[in-house]
Amino acid sequence: MKHPLGYRHLLTAALAAGFLALSGCHQTHQNNSAGSGALAKLKMDEHPKVVPAVAFSDAAGLRHSLSEFRGRYLLLNLWATWCAPCVKELPALSHLQAAIGSKKLTVVPVNVGRDNAADTTKFLKQHKAALPVYIDTNAAFLHAFGAYGLPLTVLIDPQGREIARAIGAVSWDAPDAIAYFKSLQETPNKS
Repeated sequence: MKHPLGYRHLLTAALAAGFLALSGCHQTHQNNSAGSGALAKLKMDEHPKVVPAVAFSDAAGLRHSLSEFRGRYLLLNLWATWCAPCVKELPALSHLQAAIGSKKLTVVPVNVGRDNAADTTKFLKQHKAALPVYIDTNAAFLHAFGAYGLPLTVLIDPQGREIARAIGAVSWDAPDAIAYFKSLQETPNKS
């Protein structure tokens, strides 16, 4: 016995219902962002987790870890010179750092490409990004943070926990982004 609507109609209805269900999930995920403007890509984590213990080098070759930045918010940015969206957002990260100051928020841009410190320094200067030089040439950050695309930016709270992440370029120096990070400074630290 044939169904009165036919199988094509049932398949179309099922696909439409599935699409609507996925759209609802997508909408819920969108509401989990830090903002609707410039920070729409910054997705908050409902369950903050301690960041991995990975090390990186500075321009002088000294090794550092993320735990050195505890006590303030940290905006960890994984980027590479060959990544066009990364290059586009580097000046915005520089402007954000200048607007906020580094006492409560520190921007830590880690070049995860194969470039050495001298090349990274030159590259940042060429692109007008007044940022510290940090490199990770052994892909430790990519593996530790499960990065499948660049740029990847992770917001870490003063206790050293990941509280949000953004995949893709963000206008970090947009007025609403700066206002958001200034509001984080005013939030009391919870230990």
